[in-house]
Amino acid sequence: MERKDTFAKYAIFKLGSHQYQGIEGKTLAIQKIDGEVGQTVEFNEVLLRKLSEDAVEIGQPLVAGSFIKAAIVKHFRGPKLTVFKFKRRKKYRVKRGHRQDLTIVRIETV
Repeated sequence: MERKDTFAKYAIFKLGSHQYQGIEGKTLAIQKIDGEVGQTVEFNEVLLRKLSEDAVEIGQPLVAGSFIKAAIVKHFRGPKLTVFKFKRRKKYRVKRGHRQDLTIVRIETV
């Protein structure tokens, strides 16, 4: 049985201190960005771009003149994380929680 690989355009871009892989037509949860739901945003710091099976553009450090357009789908808060610090035999215990603000975007063009 032969395996069929489907190709999708994608790019690796930088937002803040994180790097994300944006695949054209897919949704992606990223750190919170300002904007209304339905608004189009543009990411200019593209590190790598693959537009066809063979062609890959690698930036040094950025791909010149490249950008990604995305539409904001939803703002939400991520899952609750529990941070527990503990030192044995010292009666030291600290329990804290954290929830990250996130934004879901749909990648429109790479």
